Amino acid sequence: MIPRTLFDADLDGFRDSVRKFLEQEAAPYHEQWEKDGHVSRELWTKAGELGFLCPTMPEEFGGVGADFRYSAVIMEEISYAGLSGIGWGLHSDIVAPYILNYGSQEQKERYLPKLASGEMIGAIAMSEPGAGSDLQGVRTTAIKDGDHYILNGSKTFITNGQMADLVIVVAKTDPKEGAKGTSLLIVETEWEGFEKGQNLNKVGMKAQDTSELFFQDVKVPAENLLGSMEGQGFFQLMQELPAERLQVALTAVAAAEAAWQWTLDYVKERKAFSKPVIAYQNTRFKLAEMKSEITAARVFCDRCLELHLEKKLDIPTAAMLKQWTTDIQCKVIDECVQLHGGYGYMWEYPIARAWADSRAQRIYAGTNEIMKEIVARSF
Repeated sequence: MIPRTLFDADLDGFRDSVRKFLEQEAAPYHEQWEKDGHVSRELWTKAGELGFLCPTMPEEFGGVGADFRYSAVIMEEISYAGLSGIGWGLHSDIVAPYILNYGSQEQKERYLPKLASGEMIGAIAMSEPGAGSDLQGVRTTAIKDGDHYILNGSKTFITNGQMADLVIVVAKTDPKEGAKGTSLLIVETEWEGFEKGQNLNKVGMKAQDTSELFFQDVKVPAENLLGSMEGQGFFQLMQELPAERLQVALTAVAAAEAAWQWTLDYVKERKAFSKPVIAYQNTRFKLAEMKSEITAARVFCDRCLELHLEKKLDIPTAAMLKQWTTDIQCKVIDECVQLHGGYGYMWEYPIARAWADSRAQRIYAGTNEIMKEIVARSF
C-alpha cells in the first residue's frame, strides 16, 4: 500500500479509539437498528462525550478544534465497519459547518455546543419531490412576515430526518428571483407546523433514518436566517458542497477497501472443485484489478483531502472525485459479490449489505450525471 502521509501517530491513536468505540457501542446493535430504521440516540450522546461529534468545531463552541483529518478518520472507520446507519458525517461536517461559517454569534452559541454534545441532531433539507440535484428548482418558500418567516413546502430523502432536532432548510425567500432568491434557515423540528413524514424504506442503508419533511405555516424567527441577508443560500450551498462530496468520496474508498479485504479473506477459505477460490487465475486477476483501482481512488481522495485542508478544493475537482470514487465503489463491491457466489447475495454477509448500501452513493450529494455536467462546464 502507498503510505498515507497525511496521517501521523496521533491520528493513528485517534483511529484506534474510534474503532474500539464502534466495535463496542455500534457493531453489536446495528442489525437491530436496521430493523428499527434508525440508530439509538444514546449512541449520539456517547459519541459527543468522547469528542467524536463535530471534532473540527472550535473549543469555544464545544468541539475540540481538530482539523478535518479527524473527521475523515471517523467517516472511514464507520465505512470500514459497514455501519451505514450512523449519520454523524452529515451532522458534524455538513450541518454544523453551515452554522459555523455563516451563522451569527447568537446562532453559534445557541446551536453548536448542542450539536457537538449530541443533545441536538442535525439534518439539512435540500431535496424535494420535484427537485433533487437541481437546487434551483426548489419550491419550498419562506416569506417574511414581520419578525418571522412563514415556511411552507416539503422535502424528501432527508438523512437524519426522523431523529433531527434541527434542520437547515433550503427555501425561496423571494420566489421570483430563482437562485438569487434562495436562502437557508435554521429550523427546530419541535416548532408548530413542522411535521416528519414516514421513515423511508430504502433498498440499503436501512439503519439510517431518511425522511420526508413537511412545513405548514411554520413560524421561523427572522434571526434564524443563515447569513447577513436574504438570497445568499445558493452561494452558501455551492461553497459547502465540495466538502460534502469529499465526505462521500472518503466513505466510498473506505467501503471499497473493506469489501476487497472481506473478499480476499473469503476466497482464501472458500473451496470450489476441491481447491480454494483464490487458487483460480480469474479470482487473482479480479482482485488485482480491484486493488489497482482502489489504490488510484485512494491517492486521488487523499490529494483532495490535502487540498481541502489547504482550502483549495474547488467545485469541479470535488465533482470529479465524487463521481470517480463512487463509480469505483459500486464496481468493486459488485465484483466482490460475484466472487462470494450465492453467499454474496445473503443479507447476513457484510458484502451483501455493502452492495445494497453503495448504490445511493452515486445519487446523493448530486447525481454522478450532474457531477459530469459540473466538470464539463469547467472546460
